[in-house]
Amino acid sequence: MGLTSFEDIIKEKLKERKNAHFMLVDGMSKLLTQKVKYCQSLDFQVSGIRWKLLIRPALGFNDCLSYSVWIIDEKYTGSYWEVKFNFKIGIVPQTGSDYCYVFVGCHNKQSLVLGLDNFISYTVLKERFLVNDKAVFYAEISDVQPNFPVTGIPRTMGTAERLKLIEVARNNSRFTWKITKFSSFTGVEHSSYEFTVGPRRWRLSMYPKGSGDGKGNSLSLYLTASDYVTDGPKGGTLAIYKLRVLDQLHRNHYEINCEDWFLHLTTWGRNKFLPLEELHKASRGFLVNDQIYIGVEFLIVSTTEYL
Repeated sequence: MGLTSFEDIIKEKLKERKNAHFMLVDGMSKLLTQKVKYCQSLDFQVSGIRWKLLIRPALGFNDCLSYSVWIIDEKYTGSYWEVKFNFKIGIVPQTGSDYCYVFVGCHNKQSLVLGLDNFISYTVLKERFLVNDKAVFYAEISDVQPNFPVTGIPRTMGTAERLKLIEVARNNSRFTWKITKFSSFTGVEHSSYEFTVGPRRWRLSMYPKGSGDGKGNSLSLYLTASDYVTDGPKGGTLAIYKLRVLDQLHRNHYEINCEDWFLHLTTWGRNKFLPLEELHKASRGFLVNDQIYIGVEFLIVSTTEYL
């Protein structure tokens, strides 16, 4: 069964499952081998409340996937909010009936994520549900009972998305920022110009004398995702990447591996990226003739589209 058949099945199910959200994950091998630590869906609304799905390798269980739902509405703050609901989590099979579990849930400040840690084994997943490195997960939420007033628009159909995990081509994976007269920087923060990788524009930012707990002792370095360059939903973008300062003498670059989900204008990085003592040490080759090269290399990025 190919991708078109999966899409056709989803479209049929959307008509009859008005409170369901489907997520087609394209690139499951990256999750199963833990190149990617977890996948999350776009936000979706049921009964006037915003939800999200989370899929990841199970903690404490060998070769199993964990599958959870949680409420992400910013308006539900404080200690006393609570939402009771019923939910079903499942996977669409190649043939036959769905693989699913049904639960009674209760979300509150103490219980933000609900689901099953050992939802499905890798063996069963590969035998029945994995087609061309793709699988379709869904959650169906019903009988939502919040302890606060909520106004929602009744659904007429379910919703669906495709999350694609893409290995970035080497010829478009790296950006290097050359900074001259490094010692002359007098401001607190300095940013590179924007560049495009995958569905987003990005930029690097550095604090020559550190930020937060790195202030006065480290070079702080961050990656920011700004505008989207593709049409479609403006949800989170997964990036697996390396932040680095280049060694100009020996090519023994200093780098840190990162995996983060970027929303609009989200910034991730390290306050204590590189100790200032190491940065200014002549033998390390990071700062030569008052010149430094700061870089990022993308390994995997995600794209999302509605189905």
